[in-house]
Amino acid sequence: MSVSEALGDRREVLVRQGAIRYCERGEGEPIVFLHPMVVNGDLWRKVVPLLAGEFRCITPDLPLGGHDIPMTPGADLSPPGIARIVAELLDELDLRGVTVVGNDTGGAIAQIVAANHPERLARLGLVTCDAFDNFPPLAAKPLVWMTYVPGAMPLAGRLARLPRLQRRAFVFGLLTKTPIEQEIVESYLSPAVRNPAVRWDAIKALRGLAPEHTLAAAECLGGFTGPALVAWNPEDHFFPFEHAQRLVELLPDARLVTIEDSHTFVPEDQPERLAEAIRDLMSRPAAPSD
Repeated sequence: MSVSEALGDRREVLVRQGAIRYCERGEGEPIVFLHPMVVNGDLWRKVVPLLAGEFRCITPDLPLGGHDIPMTPGADLSPPGIARIVAELLDELDLRGVTVVGNDTGGAIAQIVAANHPERLARLGLVTCDAFDNFPPLAAKPLVWMTYVPGAMPLAGRLARLPRLQRRAFVFGLLTKTPIEQEIVESYLSPAVRNPAVRWDAIKALRGLAPEHTLAAAECLGGFTGPALVAWNPEDHFFPFEHAQRLVELLPDARLVTIEDSHTFVPEDQPERLAEAIRDLMSRPAAPSD
């Protein structure tokens, strides 16, 4: 679960699939930040403080492996299921005219929310993420295959927690340019290692990744008329810049911002530049909400 004090107060909300913990900081128009697989809201710990003086920043720990409360046994943790959890979270918090920003897997979930629940969103932010037929990206598929090997997931989690391995390409080396603090690595990886039910949530979510979901979302993105941000590392190892350009073409009111000197986890490597781009997004007139 998230541990960074920079994210604000820790709270909990109950949706149909189980309890979701989230952090909240600041007041004003709401921004909900979505994180990738096998991490949690701590990914946004460097961005939230830069925006919380102007906006209400909400960072849920989605059931993607870095959370500490298992979902109900029959919970739908497919990408559309996770998107429904996000939509229910918005309902429970009575958020209307909300801006949703997602990175990596969180960006794919944000696209599905925008496609399936557009009435809830005022703006959309996509930050170097899965899109179209790249879900999951080729380099991440071994993580999915690992879910079918008995004992592989907890072993991989224990190995990834070792500091001497964290800068390797198969751990965080291609995701961030700079090392992640050990406390944050533990917040990402420990829940699934120590709790079999959380690990099963992660396995279900990983096995559900499939391009049919992002391709279906792409077919609907043209109907989202609110302001959109596509912020992308142009030389990313997992997500081609061509997809950023295609997303901008699909979204009627999108702006493309390139963020250099970063790997996939842009909130880790370039929080100031990303916060600036999000602030610009928030300055644009919002789509009307119901």
